[in-house]
Amino acid sequence: MAIPTKIRLEFVTPERAIVHDEVDELQLPGEEGFLGVLPGHTPMLVGLKVGEMWYRKGSEMFYGFVGFGFAEILPDRVTILARIAEKADDIDLERAEAAKRRAEEHLAAVSRSPVTDMDYERARLALLRAITRLQVSRHTRTR
Repeated sequence: MAIPTKIRLEFVTPERAIVHDEVDELQLPGEEGFLGVLPGHTPMLVGLKVGEMWYRKGSEMFYGFVGFGFAEILPDRVTILARIAEKADDIDLERAEAAKRRAEEHLAAVSRSPVTDMDYERARLALLRAITRLQVSRHTRTR
């Protein structure tokens, strides 16, 4: 059996499809670290954390934001089922900046008062999501 030359990327959230395309390679923010995928990759199931993902078609790079979920990796196909996801082009910069400010304020308030670990973790994750969205959105603004 020949090694595939492309990967069919299916990237969806519960609300909508993000990407359905043939790509040359991609990188995902796995729970154990970033994972690069090329055609012919060994089959596996990977948990995803909050982070930046990218994929390449020829010499063109595309970026996206992923917030939790799973990726099924097969030799010729990758299916990403994400709880939260956006393409870099779709990120509203003003909204992301406002979310970052709110998360920073909430984290500061949580740090000053007696709270549960859960409150702190929620505030930390909100800040991480906002910062990551801003980082991902900057890829489209620098082209």
